[in-house]
Amino acid sequence: MAHTAGASRAMRLAGPAFPKHIQSRTTTVTAGVIVAFGFLAFGALASDHSALPELSITGPETMLVKSMQEIAESRMDSALSGVEQVLKTNPNFRLAHLIKGDLLLARSRPISNIGDTAGVSPQNIADLRDEARARLLRHQEPVPPNMAPKYLVQMPPEQKYAIVADTGKSRLYIYQNVGGQPRYLSDYYISSGKNGTQKLKEGDKKTPIGVYFVTANVPREKLTDFYGGGAFPLNYPNEWDKRHGRSGFGIWLHGTPSDTYSRPPRASDGCVVLANQDLRSVGAALQVGITPVIISNEVEWVKSGAETALRSKLVQHLEKWRRDWEGGNTEAYIGHYGRDFFSGGQSLAEWSRHKRQVNTAKNWIKVRISNIGIFLYPGRDDLVVVNFDQEYSSSNLSNKMKKRQYWMREQKNGPWKIIYEGTA
Repeated sequence: MAHTAGASRAMRLAGPAFPKHIQSRTTTVTAGVIVAFGFLAFGALASDHSALPELSITGPETMLVKSMQEIAESRMDSALSGVEQVLKTNPNFRLAHLIKGDLLLARSRPISNIGDTAGVSPQNIADLRDEARARLLRHQEPVPPNMAPKYLVQMPPEQKYAIVADTGKSRLYIYQNVGGQPRYLSDYYISSGKNGTQKLKEGDKKTPIGVYFVTANVPREKLTDFYGGGAFPLNYPNEWDKRHGRSGFGIWLHGTPSDTYSRPPRASDGCVVLANQDLRSVGAALQVGITPVIISNEVEWVKSGAETALRSKLVQHLEKWRRDWEGGNTEAYIGHYGRDFFSGGQSLAEWSRHKRQVNTAKNWIKVRISNIGIFLYPGRDDLVVVNFDQEYSSSNLSNKMKKRQYWMREQKNGPWKIIYEGTA
């Protein structure tokens, strides 16, 4: 639907400017509504016009939040004008229709909450209130300056950007690779699983938590209108998911139907959903097979450079692993693998027997690794995903591949061990 029944009814009440007594009454009510979102205390809204950060008019969300700020500042006509400007370019933005409807309805009677209308599904109104809350909180709590998500330990040279999704705040962040270090670029509102996160099985309508990678770019022409402007499938279930018996498939980044600007914060069957115009911006940053999409319940932020010690330690472990393999020191090489190692259906014991047999037949081995990417798993400090390019040559075999390893500390503060290894 393009707008609610209440908004449609209220639009018929539109007239010239708000009279001053209506402005005062509407400000009080709407301020209370914003308090209901958990945004700011009423006193701050009513008396402190600097409570919100200065907003630049750069997109529909920012313009809508600016209108809400103007409501708190008793600038009702300007607020209405701003909402109408949003709708002029985004006529399918349902939340903007709802706020406009409330502004117009308040001219005739007091309103007690956002979407204070009759004849509209309570669930639809609740969904729009949740979306308003998520968008407001983004501007109350901006991206921490001089900080970055802790998961981006090292970005490889070929990887231009990294994506981090915070399902708790309904936000997706793009970080640019600057000399291997993440630099904040932009962020967007998102929708995720109806039933929350920690996906376990097919059909549970949950969004997975973990480190994933874009596997394809599916153009709009090959999709139904439901997926909007396109889709970018992720490699769910990844190796860690499979080890823990998690099932399901088809976890994508995708857009919205043509009649829908955005969906509520919890509305997908497990995918991460963006407005179509936002998907176009994000899509321009995605590299198939390379870009990581890290999905978390709540992003953990660290000061820029805080990951240096962990990065240095892991790079040292990786280099020692390479040298032991290249040097023909098979037992030391096998010692880099953890007791819970798994790969291709083989346990550590089975894999070790195979490696001893293979290496015995080699007169010499050369191993070169490059393009190293290191990503800490959300919610854990003891698990990382490591990607790199490997060039291998020996007396009887040569190959090149993109390799992926999972390294884990088997004990707190213990050494890092490889628990999975395969092609990326």
